[in-house]
Amino acid sequence: MKFFVLLLLAVAAFPVEWKIETIAGNGKPGYSAGQLNNPYGIAIGPDGALYICDIDNHVVRRLDLRTKQLTTVAGNAKMGYAGDGGPAVDATLNQPYEVRFDKAGNMFFVEMKNHVVRRVDAKTKIITTVAGTGAPGFSGDGGAAVKAQLSQPHSIQFDPEGGLLICDIANHRIRRVDMRTGTISTWAGTGEKKPTPDGASLSGTPLNGPRAIDVDPKGNLYLALREGNMVYRIDWKTKTLHHIAGTGAKGWSGDGGPAKQALLNGPKGISWSKDGGVYLADTESHTIRRIDLKSGTISTPAGNGKRGDGPETSPRDCSMARPHGVFVDKKGVVYIGDSEAHRVRRLAISK
Repeated sequence: MKFFVLLLLAVAAFPVEWKIETIAGNGKPGYSAGQLNNPYGIAIGPDGALYICDIDNHVVRRLDLRTKQLTTVAGNAKMGYAGDGGPAVDATLNQPYEVRFDKAGNMFFVEMKNHVVRRVDAKTKIITTVAGTGAPGFSGDGGAAVKAQLSQPHSIQFDPEGGLLICDIANHRIRRVDMRTGTISTWAGTGEKKPTPDGASLSGTPLNGPRAIDVDPKGNLYLALREGNMVYRIDWKTKTLHHIAGTGAKGWSGDGGPAKQALLNGPKGISWSKDGGVYLADTESHTIRRIDLKSGTISTPAGNGKRGDGPETSPRDCSMARPHGVFVDKKGVVYIGDSEAHRVRRLAISK
């Protein structure tokens, strides 16, 4: 017992240290020799690899985290909208923004400038469109998702019932595709750019720029509002919105204090973590923020608030350039799509 107490004291005396490192990209835009060109959304796939939306190369890449080999899994590096019904690697894409996987391992990604969501079959690697017509607009609720119009879709996630949620940002709505029937509906938002009251019902409540969405194992959803500069938790059972971060004003402040009183600056990526936090790519402050869901406080685990590229001497000393992607894996490792630094960085506990 005495030894155990001494061990606890020793652990407390030596706080956990984090390190940040580049795992893909060399800081210069390109499509060769492991280069990236504006990486946005990122996610760990069912095979344990990291998938990267390489938007200005118009492709989705796969990074083998063991070998560091970078390959292309969707897109032919030409801008356009073609290829449905054929191999994903032969298709033309236009700025894929975010990537997710369903329970069967099928890959889904948003193409913001094509105003669509596409799917790559896990077995055949064939690509198809699951939502959107390719033309911007707002139409189609109650009908087939492939005949509906979206406007600048940015983020996707699967809800606890397997429905595909789409942050239809320019329409200020979240659309939902029933994956069994293929029909689409408006799940949240009214189309108005107005404030979102705390505790309000999803139905009839405005959302100002719903940009990024994630879900935890209990079914709670976390939503970042880009123009609104706020973060909400959505209770899946009651379908209510609960304010957890941001005042609505732009800025970078509040570390160590209540997240609700902190200033955010254009958050564009969000990821729930099993450490009890929600991580944000706070894009225009060039930082990664963390909301502690238990204490309600906010911190900045990475980034110094200055636009730049490194150095990677420590996470808080590392300048970043408009990071858009953030993903926390099951081990608590944080992956960052440091967009205009043309890198993917990894934030992890030092060994």
